[in-house]
Amino acid sequence: MMEKRYIRLIPRLDIKGPNLVKGIQLEGLRVLGQPDIFAKEYYEAGACELFYMDVVASLFERNSLTSMVSNIARDIFAPITVGGGLRNLDDIKKVLDSGADKVALNTAAIRNPKLISEAANKFGSSTIVVCIEAIKQPDGRYLAFVDNGREHTGVEVFEWTKKVADLGAGEIVITSVDREGSGAGFDIELINQVSNLVSVPVVAHGGAGSVDDIIRVIRETKVNGIAVASIFHYYLLDKINTFGTSKDEGNTRFLSEKRTFSKIKPISFASLLEELKKHNVVCRSI
Repeated sequence: MMEKRYIRLIPRLDIKGPNLVKGIQLEGLRVLGQPDIFAKEYYEAGACELFYMDVVASLFERNSLTSMVSNIARDIFAPITVGGGLRNLDDIKKVLDSGADKVALNTAAIRNPKLISEAANKFGSSTIVVCIEAIKQPDGRYLAFVDNGREHTGVEVFEWTKKVADLGAGEIVITSVDREGSGAGFDIELINQVSNLVSVPVVAHGGAGSVDDIIRVIRETKVNGIAVASIFHYYLLDKINTFGTSKDEGNTRFLSEKRTFSKIKPISFASLLEELKKHNVVCRSI
């Protein structure tokens, strides 16, 4: 059994319009249901933190989550991180005023790195999270992408990781776009290199398909948190009839077919907490 580890286990909710969605490699978004219902389920099951990401916000240069976050913050007394389409200090303030505890920056941070230091100085470093969407290149390098993994930047991930921390980011979320939504397991090499470069907390995202995948990333890296979506969301699809959805955004065919993916082994949040305890892993909030 591994030495006792304290890990933040964070349900991630990708949002498009009014709906919770899920894709593979951040593409092919499928509607799963109403985000607030999923969020309440996770909170009641023991989640000490939630991560909301507007996955089309940067594309349209706006974040539409303020009212959604305001509503859910009335019922959920846990830290909420919100990202997507935050371009400046005013955007960040609006999201924080709506009830978010932290904001996540990616596209705007790469285009204007000074935004990280300006935001950290104004709102506090612990409030500013930088998301890094990494894609491994044929030559072995990892490059950072923006706009939910759509746009190439040419920025090298590990250099950017160090710069982000130096500029005052209080936390880094590292996403393997290659693994995201696939259930193929985390990119241990990527996570190890990022977490070894900085002293700020690092959250791993992208690839969790089973309890074993989560145990492995905890055992083999120094990661502080894990953002998980598919295995939790697909578990809750059995309750989908109570989750009415809007057909205004996204592909709803996935719901009617009740499909999942062979590499993903759904589990409830509460059950995963119990499994982690067996391996001497304690989940906690910030």
